[in-house]
Amino acid sequence: MNETTTLSIQALYERVEALLIRAGLDATQASALARVIVAGERDACKSHGIYRIEGVLRTLKAGKVVADAMPELIGDEATAIVRVDAKGGFANPAFELALPHLVARARSHGVAALVVNDCVHFSALWPEVEALTDQGLAALAMCPSYATVAPTGGNSPLLGTNPLAFGWPRIDNPPYVFDFATSVAARGEIELYRRAGKPLPEGWAIDAGGAPTADPTAALAGAMLPFGGHKGSAIGTMIELLAGILIGDLTSQGALEVLGSTTLAPRHGELVLAFSPQAFAAGRPGDPFARAEMLFEAIVGQGARLPSQRRFRARAVAEKDGITLTSAEIELLDTLLSRGLDAV
Repeated sequence: MNETTTLSIQALYERVEALLIRAGLDATQASALARVIVAGERDACKSHGIYRIEGVLRTLKAGKVVADAMPELIGDEATAIVRVDAKGGFANPAFELALPHLVARARSHGVAALVVNDCVHFSALWPEVEALTDQGLAALAMCPSYATVAPTGGNSPLLGTNPLAFGWPRIDNPPYVFDFATSVAARGEIELYRRAGKPLPEGWAIDAGGAPTADPTAALAGAMLPFGGHKGSAIGTMIELLAGILIGDLTSQGALEVLGSTTLAPRHGELVLAFSPQAFAAGRPGDPFARAEMLFEAIVGQGARLPSQRRFRARAVAEKDGITLTSAEIELLDTLLSRGLDAV
């Protein structure tokens, strides 16, 4: 019988932060990463929780991330564009540095954009859009990845999984949030299938020869497919343009060429847009938040569910009762803390 251990959110954060510092990240990098890793576990998003730590350590060991990078705000403070140079560190501390500036400019201009350059991307985008919905702003975030997805009709990797996240603030409820890869599934999900020895659902991937496959190992060596066929392919391409070429950073193909591997965290850029609902709706009838609630109520009233509801339910449980980890997960944390980079 598999034993479990329950930790408070703070206790798990302290353990993750400690092992990241033990591995060589400085406090700025480690604390920001620990927050999003624990958020993944808190919200029962296992593919973005402690499972990701080994990838962080591999990236650090390979010298593909700057362990003590101090992100820097650059550019004209009078514009609606906030730009931050991540200095080759992870995207998360760069975002945390820029967040108050992005919020202030969105409130001042009605809309603002955050450009993060030269960052190593880590984890999901929903923590970032939720940081903006917490401030009463709507948000859209996107970034490329490394080339692991074949465009519809293609037979080899060219696009990234290219996540897209959106958030809308709500007054007395958790925000409306979605965050998904523009591939059928995130690469981390395929890796979890591989570890579990389970076949992939049909239509997720092709092998190195371009043939459909249900074998996770063959899929990881071949290419994933876009969700929704040509629609997902087009959205993935849009993200390459907006969060790569538009901001003067790498596309997914360029990121893979620089990295040379899909086992490490990819280095590229990120684009986050923030909108003030009050500013956009000014002078028009009705309150934008009240009108949004009418829409959400109509959706739920049909028996449908809003995205992220499962996450928010899991979060409420974790905030009340703590985060439960298996003995294997606790053993992993202990090993990573004791051995550092030698564990990967």
